[in-house]
Amino acid sequence: MTCPAASRRRPRAQGGFTLLELIVATGIFALLSLMAFGGLRSVLDTEAASRDTGTRLADLQTTLWFMGRDMSQMAPRDIRDAFGDPRPALVGTSGTPGALEFTHGGWDNPLGQARSNLRRVAYRVRDGGLERLTWATLDRVQGSEPVTETLLEGVADLALRYLDGQREWGPAWPPAGGAAHALPVAVEVVLELEDWGPVRRVFRVAG
Repeated sequence: MTCPAASRRRPRAQGGFTLLELIVATGIFALLSLMAFGGLRSVLDTEAASRDTGTRLADLQTTLWFMGRDMSQMAPRDIRDAFGDPRPALVGTSGTPGALEFTHGGWDNPLGQARSNLRRVAYRVRDGGLERLTWATLDRVQGSEPVTETLLEGVADLALRYLDGQREWGPAWPPAGGAAHALPVAVEVVLELEDWGPVRRVFRVAG
């Protein structure tokens, strides 16, 4: 007896992937994932670097603003230190690192306190940071301590020069034979940053 035609048909193969196809697909997916992760990490690293650079630039601009504001209000007022010895209106050294100390005006007094609008301020580099020091009184007494604020980190050096009335630059102030209340025409500041190298600014002194 002859079997029906339907009984002679081969069973249909079931759909699906072979083991080799699965291995190849998994490998391609892993490669694409690795490429995508590398691209994402590069984008994130670039964003972080840009953010750090922006923060660094903002800190530098704030520091230069403080220095420029203080020097633009420099006042010819000499003081006495904690031992009663006189100190010139501006005491400036260079070297490694340099230091700058002077009297400036424009000290706000919103509460109307019985005090002068003059204040003593200093700049120096210590422990890799540029510090700004301020004193509550001009003529100090023993035990007078300044308020210290670190304006900028990552500063390796502070170099200074001073322009006198004859338009000549010098490494220190006051110059030999200069009056205690004398002020320079301008001060050149060079901040040696650990990451960006030297940053140079010239600030005009009040008057």
